[in-house]
Amino acid sequence: MPQLLPPTGPQRTLALAQLSNSVGDGAYYVTSALYFTHVVGLAPARIGIGLTVAWAVGSFVGVPLGRIADRRGPRGTAVLLALATGSAVASFLVVRGFLPFLVAACLYATAQSGLAAARQALLAGLVSERERTGVLAHLQSTLNAGLAVGAALGGLAASSGTGTAYRAVFAVDALSFVLCALLLARLPAVAPATAPQGSKFEVLRDRPYAVVTLLNAVLLLRMPLLSLGLPLWITERTDAPEWLVSALFVLNTGAVVLFQVRTARSVSGLPTAARAVRRSGVLALATCVVFAFSAGQSPAVAVAVLIAGSVLLAAAEMLQSAGSWQIGFDLAPPGRIGEYQGFFGTGTTIARTLGPLVLTGLLTGLGVLGWFLLGGLFLAASSALSPVTRWAARTRRDEAPASVPVARSAA
Repeated sequence: MPQLLPPTGPQRTLALAQLSNSVGDGAYYVTSALYFTHVVGLAPARIGIGLTVAWAVGSFVGVPLGRIADRRGPRGTAVLLALATGSAVASFLVVRGFLPFLVAACLYATAQSGLAAARQALLAGLVSERERTGVLAHLQSTLNAGLAVGAALGGLAASSGTGTAYRAVFAVDALSFVLCALLLARLPAVAPATAPQGSKFEVLRDRPYAVVTLLNAVLLLRMPLLSLGLPLWITERTDAPEWLVSALFVLNTGAVVLFQVRTARSVSGLPTAARAVRRSGVLALATCVVFAFSAGQSPAVAVAVLIAGSVLLAAAEMLQSAGSWQIGFDLAPPGRIGEYQGFFGTGTTIARTLGPLVLTGLLTGLGVLGWFLLGGLFLAASSALSPVTRWAARTRRDEAPASVPVARSAA
C-alpha cells in the first residue's frame, strides 16, 4: 500500500525512526506489567504509584526540554533523548526494588516526554506548514503498525512466561531507541531558533493555548478508554467473550494504519481542524451511546454492538488526531515549536494519569449512565475547542514573528 508511505527524504526517515521505537514500545506495553510483577517482584499497587509519579514528572519536564530543542537544535536534542530513553529501558533489566524502579521510571518518562517535543520541533523545521498534518498522519499510521508488530512479539514473550523472554523484550525495546537515534542523526540539521530577549517559557503565560491543551486532554480520554475502560466494561458488564478485548484493539490499530492518512487530507488549516474535532465529538458521543447498549444483550448481539461502537471510536480518533495536530502546531509561535509542543504533549500525560480514575468511576461505577456522561463530556470539549481556537488565533495576529528554524545540510 504505497499511499501509506511518506515520500522519500526526511519524511521517510522520520517514519522509519517512528517505526523502530514503536515496535519496541508495543512489546513493552504488553509485557511491562507482567515483568515488573513476576521478575522484579513489585506489587501491582506500587507499580501503579511509580508510573503515575513518573508520568507526572514527565509532564513537567516536557516544556523545558522542548525549549532546549528550540534553542540548541532539535536534531541533536532528539538524538540524545532517544539514547536516554533506550538507557532508561535498559536500566529496567537490572532494577530490583521499588526505589530503583521509581528512579528508572522517572528517567524513562522524562526522556520520552522530551523526545516527543524535540521530534515535533524537528519535523516543523524539516517539513513545510502545508505538509505537516499529512506527514503526522503517516507517522501515526507507522506508529500503529509498529505497535501492532511489537504487541505480537510481546504476546509471544508473555505466553512463554519466562524471565528470559521478558528481558529479551526489554532489550529489544532499548535497542529500538538506539536505532531511532541513528536514524534521526541521518536527518538534516535544523538551525536553533532565536527568541526575544527575556521570553522564558512563554507558553506557561499563554492562557488560550493552555485552554486548548486542557480541552484536548479531555478528548484524549479515548486512549485509556480503549486500553482500560472498554476491557473492564466488556468483562464486567456484558456477556461478550473476553477475546473480544484484543480483537477490538486489533480493529482500532488496523483502521488507523489504513485510514489515518486519508482522514487527515480534509484538514488544511485552523477552520478545517476545528471542524474535524467537532465531528469527532459527535462521533465520540455516538460511540458511547452504542457501547452503553451492549449491556444486558446476548453474547452475539453484544459482540455486534461493541464492534459497531469500535468502528465509530476509530473514526472519532482519526478526526480528533488530525484536527489536534493542526491546531497544536498552528497556534505555536515560530521559534518556539518545541516548547509549545512539549506543553501540548502534557494533554497525553493528563489523560493517561487521570483517565483510569475517571473511566473506572464512570463506567464501572455508574454503568450505562456513565457512558452517556462520558459521551456528553467528549461532545462538550470538542464543541468548546472551536471558539477557544479562534480566541487563541486572535491573540497571535498582532505578535511579531520570531525567527523560523530552517534546515541546513548535515555535518
